[in-house]
Amino acid sequence: MPFATVNGARLHYVQVDEGGAWPREDLIMVHGLATNLAFWYLPYVPVFAKRFRVTLFDLRGLGRSEMTPSGYTPDNLARDMMGLMDHLGIARAHIVAHSFGGVVALNLACMNASRVQSLVLADTHISAVRHISTPREWGNRAHLQVLLDRHGIDLDTHDPYFGYRLLTHVAHLQLRQEAVPQDLLALVGPTIGRQGNRTAAQWVKLMGETLAEHEFMGDDGLSLEALRRLLFPVLALYGDHSQARLTGGELLDVWPHAEFRRIRDAGHFFPTSRPGDVMVECERFWSGAYTRRPVVRSGEQLRRHFRSDRVFASDGSWHYTTREDKRVGPFQSPDEAHDALARYIAGFDVAA
Repeated sequence: MPFATVNGARLHYVQVDEGGAWPREDLIMVHGLATNLAFWYLPYVPVFAKRFRVTLFDLRGLGRSEMTPSGYTPDNLARDMMGLMDHLGIARAHIVAHSFGGVVALNLACMNASRVQSLVLADTHISAVRHISTPREWGNRAHLQVLLDRHGIDLDTHDPYFGYRLLTHVAHLQLRQEAVPQDLLALVGPTIGRQGNRTAAQWVKLMGETLAEHEFMGDDGLSLEALRRLLFPVLALYGDHSQARLTGGELLDVWPHAEFRRIRDAGHFFPTSRPGDVMVECERFWSGAYTRRPVVRSGEQLRRHFRSDRVFASDGSWHYTTREDKRVGPFQSPDEAHDALARYIAGFDVAA
């Protein structure tokens, strides 16, 4: 089990390279809170290691990395990551990061953008959005509040940190060996909810015996002005039903060069529930597919928006969406759905 001591902490990491003797580009995958490097291992690493040398690591205090008394600010965790890159001889890397892992990656990029070759953000929320005077309303908030109230959980979904508090609440339920409703497990993700008491105990200890809770919930140090200066390629993926989509809506105006894609009908943990969607989007991004076409629709050059494929699979059948985002289907195959979409568009051309 490889470890590296950097920036005052002993970090656990794994590297996988399916290539030959020649050097290849590096990809670093960063997990979020209350999970560990296993979050990304399957099914991503066996696929991505055919293209890159892939590095996964456990953030400080999580997985098998050292739990220090302090050092959990995004700025310091970014210094951990940069120190690990130096230890492994990685001068520059592509990065894929989920949730809080994206905050860490963005802090690293703001420190030294030359270390980042490209960035895929998966449902990352930044604190600058919490301070906007007229914030957007999170569309799924009311539904989630009803769910929490039904289970007698005294949390307010208006609290921008309620996700962290929910993780802690569910971890305590597990440690008390109380049943955790399935709909709550879906909210807190794959690790703390489904891998037994070890992860729950680790999270409770981290929150109770270190400064992590205070440092996680402080300002993440990212300003919209600083983010505007990041010019490397960016792919931003956000789930339809995630609170983090509020950040995505603000970043549309920050990165005119970036590609923004929605993961249809998905929540915050879509990298585990919808890995196929994420891998397809990443492969398109790395192959340059998004740079070969406009990032805005014809006639809407002044408005950025989230894209998604017009034809998509859902519940074992195929559908397409209209320009007004109306779902049409089901169809038996993608070809049938594409043909129906073509007829729909042709009907508008004739009417015009």
